[in-house]
Amino acid sequence: MSPTFGKCYDPTGATHGIPTFPWKFAPDGYATRRQLRARGLRPGGQAVAAQIMRRSRRRKAGVAVAFLYRIELAKPVRPMTPGRAAALAKAMTARRTCPQCRTDAGYCIPTSLGTCVACAYPEEQCAA
Repeated sequence: MSPTFGKCYDPTGATHGIPTFPWKFAPDGYATRRQLRARGLRPGGQAVAAQIMRRSRRRKAGVAVAFLYRIELAKPVRPMTPGRAAALAKAMTARRTCPQCRTDAGYCIPTSLGTCVACAYPEEQCAA
């Protein structure tokens, strides 16, 4: 067993406080938020049941952690209501509308520009 595997393997939770497993070695019955969402489920207020760890050079601590939730305690995803759908549509329209020329750009306005590309670079549009 490699030293990295040994540091990440704590099924009782004695070292890390919650059961910890190496990457791709989590037992059945646990899932991450993304895995729950792919099944049409959500954590539903339950506490983190376990975690998986792996070494990472990108992270400050040197390890990447993903929290796991119990599948049998997960609840179904709430359905989209007409009010939520309308609010989402309104928000997306606001993101697509240029504040300078007030037209629908057809894409989300980049926050780095703050306006549509035509308003941000008018000299390039005249040359084309």
